[in-house]
Amino acid sequence: MEWLISLDTHLFLVINGMHTDLWDGIMWWVSGKTTWWPFYLLLLGFMGWKKKWQLVWMILFIILVIAVTDQTSVHLFKNVVRRLRPCHEPSLEGMVHLVNNKCGGMFGFISSHAANAFGVALLALLWIRLRWFAAVMVVWGLLIAYSRVYLGVHYPGDVLAGGLWGVFCGWLIYRLFQWSLRLLPQNWRITGSTDFPNRTA
Repeated sequence: MEWLISLDTHLFLVINGMHTDLWDGIMWWVSGKTTWWPFYLLLLGFMGWKKKWQLVWMILFIILVIAVTDQTSVHLFKNVVRRLRPCHEPSLEGMVHLVNNKCGGMFGFISSHAANAFGVALLALLWIRLRWFAAVMVVWGLLIAYSRVYLGVHYPGDVLAGGLWGVFCGWLIYRLFQWSLRLLPQNWRITGSTDFPNRTA
């Protein structure tokens, strides 16, 4: 465990230390709460185009996965593990580069940003099984996760665990979604293959 913590801290200092004024602005933007609204609207628009009115049912489960990942990341992990964020860690005082002097809450394991992003990403790509779409969702999740380390508010381990937890929650919510389909009329049910198709669009 000690060597894992040491490795995590070393990787954090490497990533957080590779900062410039330009990337400070970019990563702050990437990590912003309102930054991705245009992306979300495009995502919903594309899903609506593919699934038509079924999007309404899917939106309910997107909201559910966000609520689950957000709340569990705090109450099952942050408040239980109580691992200090690097920007609150006394042994790293003076070594952490913060952007706009923003650190966040006291505890950082696991990253709620990463859990939320990867929960939504998995749910979306299980619905829209296209390779390019999967790549877009994965890159989006990785970009958000990386920004949290760059900004000095999470260790790499925080975002890795958050991403894995988000994937797990996304899978559970998807299974619940599949079960819930029996509540819908037969002609409302959302269909899809179990594997990615050979085409790209």
